Amino acid sequence: MEYKTISRLVYLATGIFIAIWFAQLIINVILLLFFAIVITIVLNAPVTWLQEKKMSRSAASLLVFFGVLTLFGLVGWMVIPKMVTQVNLLIKTLPHYIGNLNHRINDWLGDNASGDGQTAAGIPFSGQLSSLVGRIGQYSLGVMSTLLMVIFFFCLVIYMLTNPRPLLELYLSCFRDDKKDKAAEAFAYASRMTIGWMWSNVMAGALRATIVGFFLYFMGIPGVWVWAGVTFFAELIPKIGFYIMSVPPILIAFSISPVTALWVAAFYLALDELIGDFVIPRLRSKTMKIHPVSILVMLLAMSAAFGVMGAFIATPLVAFIKAYHETFYWKEPHPEKTAAKIDKMLLRK
Repeated sequence: MEYKTISRLVYLATGIFIAIWFAQLIINVILLLFFAIVITIVLNAPVTWLQEKKMSRSAASLLVFFGVLTLFGLVGWMVIPKMVTQVNLLIKTLPHYIGNLNHRINDWLGDNASGDGQTAAGIPFSGQLSSLVGRIGQYSLGVMSTLLMVIFFFCLVIYMLTNPRPLLELYLSCFRDDKKDKAAEAFAYASRMTIGWMWSNVMAGALRATIVGFFLYFMGIPGVWVWAGVTFFAELIPKIGFYIMSVPPILIAFSISPVTALWVAAFYLALDELIGDFVIPRLRSKTMKIHPVSILVMLLAMSAAFGVMGAFIATPLVAFIKAYHETFYWKEPHPEKTAAKIDKMLLRK
């Protein structure tokens, strides 16, 4: 009897170890799958609207999917060349801006020491050639793997979008019969929050990017299209996105003039308050009611664990956790008793 128990424990431990090992290997695929589910949920809204207009699911899915791709392609065709030009210009002029920035910081710190002017020893031509070939090979492999992941991602989205019913049946089969209604309700709730999150980000990001582009152009900050593009995508990363979009232009402005940097910093702070306190809450008021602390903690955790992809899916993940927690485990509290308990904790009575 003891031998059978020990054997079962060994098999169980081995199975858990193999499962954890395998999950660690495919974690990027899992994250990509979740992000594909999020995008599919967002695209499903216009697809179902077209279905209500008597269009078939397949036709509506293809129309929405390739319509969105065409829209992004047109935007990219108009914007990306200008961004590439300004990126190249920034790369060429970056040493100048860094030198100005260092000079101003040294003036403030009273440290005017200059470098020793020494340069690294020359590398033989053969060494440079082999290093160049190695870098080209690594770059090519990186481009191919990225291209394959993009194709895989698009295939996931279009297959889930055109024929979602078998996948939803598989999802419901994971729950007992008495829990299937709650499972469907939780998924619908999470879908509403996810759609609200995505569309509010798109609208707020476009508004913020437009305002940033006009202001930086007026202030004479180089790379206007670059910073506007960064601003648009930074909206998808709550809280931390503000620093991603504001710090580089402020540093470049500081290399031009401290007064210019002050104006740029004040502009970004005012814009963040305006968009964050007035525009986004109204866009999300009917869909997402999540405390900022929950989003920030999940954002920091996912970013630390999985990098940029983790940052992108942090907010939808919070939405799914909130939806399932409230649907399956949340019990409607008594407002008076809850308020009294909160007052007791806050006032230390």
